[in-house]
Formats: sequence, C-alpha cells, structure tokens
Amino acid sequence: MLKEVGSDAMFALLRTLEGEKLERAKAFHERVCRDDLALAVAQTDVKGDRSLAPHQQADPDLYLRIVDEDADSITVRGAKCHTSYSANADELIVLPTRAMGPEDADYAVSFAIPVDTPGLDIYVSPYLAGERNEFEFPLSSKHKMLESLTVFDDVRVPKERVFLNRRPELAGPLAIAFVDYHRFTAINYKLPLLDLLVGSASLIAEYNGIARAGHVKDKITQLIAYAETVRGLAELAALRSRPGQDGIQQPDPVAVNTAKYTFAHGFHGAAAKLMDLAGGLLATGPGGEDWANPEIRAVLEKYYAAAVPAEPRLRLRLLNLIADLTARDYGGYQAVLATHAEGSLEAEKLQIARTYDPTRARAYVSHHAGLA
Repeated sequence: MLKEVGSDAMFALLRTLEGEKLERAKAFHERVCRDDLALAVAQTDVKGDRSLAPHQQADPDLYLRIVDEDADSITVRGAKCHTSYSANADELIVLPTRAMGPEDADYAVSFAIPVDTPGLDIYVSPYLAGERNEFEFPLSSKHKMLESLTVFDDVRVPKERVFLNRRPELAGPLAIAFVDYHRFTAINYKLPLLDLLVGSASLIAEYNGIARAGHVKDKITQLIAYAETVRGLAELAALRSRPGQDGIQQPDPVAVNTAKYTFAHGFHGAAAKLMDLAGGLLATGPGGEDWANPEIRAVLEKYYAAAVPAEPRLRLRLLNLIADLTARDYGGYQAVLATHAEGSLEAEKLQIARTYDPTRARAYVSHHAGLA
C-alpha cells in the first residue's frame, strides 16, 4: 500500500463495518494484498462554511454525496481535498470526514474505485514542483509528496465496491477509527524527521564552533527531550494497544493523540531552535551553480570556513539540508503538515478529552478526600 494511509483506511473499515459491507471490505483487502495495489485515501471534504452541516451548505457539492442509486451502483458528486499520493495510486478509498446526523444521510458514503474511473478528476497541487539541484535542496530534490483536489463529477461506483451507503450513524465511528490508525502511523513516520532536527542541531553546533556554549547545550537538550517524548508516547500507544474487531489491533487513543499533539505543538519551536543554531546562511548562503564554478568556489571555501572547512560534505552541505528542512518551501510544507496533517491540534485535544477515562483518577481523589 502507498505510504501508510492505505492500511490506515483498510484497518478502519475492518474495525467499523459489519455484515455484508464488512465482507466487501475483507474481499477488497485481500485483493489489495494479493495484487500489491497502491492505495490513496480521500477523506477531507472541501467543507465550505464550516459552521454548517453537510446538508446545510449553500452548494450541496461541498461535501461528497450520493446523487443517484440503482440496483447495481451509486452515483456520487462533490470533492475531497488534501488527497495525498492520489496521482500515484492504483485505487482510491473514500471515507467520511466527520460525524453526521440523519439529515446528512446522502453524505454518509464510503467506497473504493480505480483512480482512472470516468468522472474522477485529480487536480495536483504545484507546491514543491520544479527542478531542484541536490546541493541546494538535499531533501526536496529527492522527496515530493503529491497532494490533490479530487473531484467526483457524477462518478458511478458499483455496489460491490461500496462500504457505507447512507448510514450516517457509522460516519463518525468510521472517521474516528481512521484517525486512530492514521495518527499512530503519523507519529511513527515523524520520528526520523525529529532525528533530523536533533542530529542537525548537534552537528551544526560543532561545525560552527559553538557546541560548548551553555545556551547551545540547553537548546540541543530541549530538542532531545522533545524528540524522545514523542518517541516514548508513540511506543506507549503501541504498548497499550488492544485487540479489536477481526484481529485488528487498536492503538491506545489517548496515547496516540497525546503523541500527535505533542509533536504538532512543539514542531515550530524545535525548527526555530535549529535555525537559531545554524545562523543566517540558511537564507543567504551560496547556490549550487556558484559552488560548481571553480573560480567562485575558491572564494566560498575561503570565506565560509568555520570550525570545519566549507566543503559541502561538511558545513555548507549541512546548512543546505537545514535550510531545506526549515527555511525553504519544503520546510514550510513540513510546518503546515505539523499543524494540520492527520488532524489539527484542536482535533487531537478533542480526542484526548473524548477517550480519556477519568475513573481511576477520580477514585484516587475520592479515596484520599474521604468522599467514598
């Protein structure tokens, strides 16, 4: 499956569905595994006026909805956004984005279709597009995640591919089940990013000759504590996991959402600490064409030396990696992902409050206060 998002969606379907729809999901899961299919997931509707429910929108297409149904198929219309990897995938799984009431029944829909299905149009974001040389962009020259607006213009979906059909009472549980798995995988695939922050901070402090300064040690220690807190919470979510329906293990929701909230809440401050340690060359340093020119390179090597030579395998190469990670458009992309990907800070706080069981803590207080 492509990235983790396909397996997250499959686990959510297997955990939430029942009866005939569950059998359809199982059959699809078996085909995905057998044929090694790449999956993308379209969950987030464009939403329009967010103070209004789906059925209250001035334009009913601002949430994906069923507009027709016959004995063999449903027809859907509307759009989803933030669809990662859609243009790279074989199949697209559609999930509801939120809890819904009876009046939103037409919007309570889930299914899987090939990405080349007639009426399905994918509008890929240009962000991070263009040619990038490896010297200036050591990360983003190699890594590009496609995101799209995914438009369904009266798309016909065979019923054997439909997992949720006008069951608004299941829309919320299915959406929550997906984010439980999606946030669990998110906090784990974010760990290498945090290791990049810590490792870069340690190296650039040494290269700049400031590693022994007290304030530098303090910043690096804070970065270590941040990274290891997220790592520990990710491990805790796995250790507290429990078996769910059909043998699908469920990560602990309190630990998962606390980990994701901790990551998102701390990321921008962590990036700022790294930029502080690296210095202004993140924005004013030389380009790849200048470095490739022998005459100019001699000047750069002379004046950009620090505690180590300016040679790109040392200081300049590291500075460009830090700039790519924090100060350039890839860094901005990561900053937006930290805030919004796999759910916003408010969504994570909501899940922490919703899933935390206060029974033990309240009983402890009652015992010591003589209330019991």
